[in-house]
Amino acid sequence: MKISIIPARGGSKRIPRKNIRNFAGKPMIAHAIQIARESQLFDHIIVSTDDIEIAAIARQWGACTPFERPAELANDFAGTTEVIAHGTEWAIAQGWKLEAVCCLYATTPFVEVDDLVAGWKALKSDKWFYSFAVTEFASPIFRSFQQTKEGGVKMFFPEHFSKRSQDLPTALHDAGQFYWGLPQAWLEQKRLFERHSIPVFIPRDRVVDIDTEEDWRQAELMWDVMQRRNKTK
Repeated sequence: MKISIIPARGGSKRIPRKNIRNFAGKPMIAHAIQIARESQLFDHIIVSTDDIEIAAIARQWGACTPFERPAELANDFAGTTEVIAHGTEWAIAQGWKLEAVCCLYATTPFVEVDDLVAGWKALKSDKWFYSFAVTEFASPIFRSFQQTKEGGVKMFFPEHFSKRSQDLPTALHDAGQFYWGLPQAWLEQKRLFERHSIPVFIPRDRVVDIDTEEDWRQAELMWDVMQRRNKTK
């Protein structure tokens, strides 16, 4: 059995109610639920929430909300791994024979069915604990710098100053979309960014971390561009 758990707490601070705010004509979380359903990968699609309104909307769009997320897992400091571990424990307590658990973020309108399928195939391709969505940094991180207290700049990796961009290693970052994992990996809360995890590459033009109003506007612009692109295909 494979299940998807969508974390969606009610206390988002920087974008209030972002999990159910309207995005492209429907609540944001509806996009994630619909893709999970369209993929036909999951026996159950669960939304883990502490919020009555989010739970009701999730059920309207075809997910189930069989438990209320505990308060200690719904604050600003609770990590994703802890939340998915809680949902995994609940599922096992029901007698479900879990093969894999996929954490799918609620604010991921650009995830496609093929991405989830690729993640599942990657997870079972070898003895991996996790597979998850990644993308490349837009600029080489090895040529990055910070501003000093005096107002100037200082490189993080000064040893790479004279190297050409094409000679630097390709750096990846979490796309913040989905994380397939073995049940035991979630239960033991193993770290994601380790050698036991395999990356699933997502194009940069489908990746945005929606944490601020600026991020939200960027996502809306990306959506409009993608819709126009799809119409011309």
